[in-house]
Amino acid sequence: MSTKEVFFRALSKLSREMGATDDQDQMLQLIVSTAVKTLKAKAAVIFLVDEGEEDSIRNVAVAQVGLSDKYIHAGPGHAVKISPQLMKDGYMYFRDATTDKRLMNRAAKKAEGIGSILSVPVVDKGVMLGILSLYTKDIRAFTKDEIDFLSILAEQGGSAIENAHLIRKLRSHSQIFLKLAASISESLDVKSILQAMTEDLVNGLQIKAASVRLLDEDKRTVKLVASFGLSEAYLNKGPIMADKNIAEALKGKTIAIKNVRKDQGIQYPKEKEAEGIASMLYVPIKSKDDIIGVLNLYSSKPRDFTEDEILLVTALAYQGGLAINNACLYLTIQDDVKDLKENIWSHKCWF
Repeated sequence: MSTKEVFFRALSKLSREMGATDDQDQMLQLIVSTAVKTLKAKAAVIFLVDEGEEDSIRNVAVAQVGLSDKYIHAGPGHAVKISPQLMKDGYMYFRDATTDKRLMNRAAKKAEGIGSILSVPVVDKGVMLGILSLYTKDIRAFTKDEIDFLSILAEQGGSAIENAHLIRKLRSHSQIFLKLAASISESLDVKSILQAMTEDLVNGLQIKAASVRLLDEDKRTVKLVASFGLSEAYLNKGPIMADKNIAEALKGKTIAIKNVRKDQGIQYPKEKEAEGIASMLYVPIKSKDDIIGVLNLYSSKPRDFTEDEILLVTALAYQGGLAINNACLYLTIQDDVKDLKENIWSHKCWF
C-alpha cells in the first residue's frame, strides 16, 4: 500500500470517528493518536494559543499521547514558540531537538528521548488557534507528504476546536435567553430581572460589565437601573446625558465602539480609562413602540462584538423592555404606576 493510500485511509477513519462525537477533548485526542500511529512517531501534542500573549502558547497541552507527565509539565519551553515562519511556511522543523537553539528545555527533551520535532499551526478561518507538534524518537527528516498529512490533521483540530466553541456559545446564549424569559414570566420585580440579566451577560459573554440605563422623565438623562461588574467610583462619576452615542441608541441604533479612547461620542472618557474599559456596545431598549433606555456592555479588552452576540443582546434588550411593559400594565391595573415610576425612573410615554 502506498504512503498516500495509508494517509487517505487514516483520514477516512478519523473523519468517521470524529463524526461520532461532539466532545472536543475526544476529537483532539483522536487527532494526536492518528498522527502518532500513521506517521510512526514517538508522540504528538496539541497546544492552544495563550490569548494573553500573542507570541507564546500555553504550557498545558489540550491533547497529547506518548509524552511523560514530567515532560509535559516541565514549563513553557517544551512548546515551540510561535513565529512568523510557522504561519508563513506552514510548518517548523527541528532536526535535533536537543541542540536546536530555537527550542528551550533542551535537556528535558534529551531526557525524554526526543529526536526531531515537526510543528504545524492549528488554524481555523485564518486564525491561529494553536500548534500540533509531532515528536520522533530518532533524528528524522519528513517528506512533503508527511508534512501535508500533519497539516491536514491540524486543520481537523482547528475545526474541532471552533465547532466546540460555537456549540458552547450557542448553549450559553440559549441559557441566558431562557433564564430571562422564565424570570419575566414568573416575576414583576423589574429591577431584579434586569439585574440578573446584566450578571448573566457578563458571565455568558465573558466581558467586564453590563448595565441598564432608562430615560428619566425629562428625557435629558438616563439613570442607572441595574449593573454588574462596574465599580462604585465609576457608577458615581456623574449624570449620563441622553446625547452622543446614547442619543443614537435612543433613536434605535446599535452602537459598537471598539476603542473608547478614540471615539468622540463617549462620555466620561477619563473615567472609562481609569475603570479599564476598552470597548463598549450600546443596544436600545424598547417598550411597545418607544425606546426607553439603553443596555450597555463593557469589555476590558478591545473587542469586535460578533453578529451573534449583538443579536443575543438585542433580543435580551427587547425582553427587558417587555418585562417593564408587563410590570407597567399590571401596576396600571393595580393603580400603582406612581410607585413604579419612583423606583425605576419611568415616564408616561413608556405605556
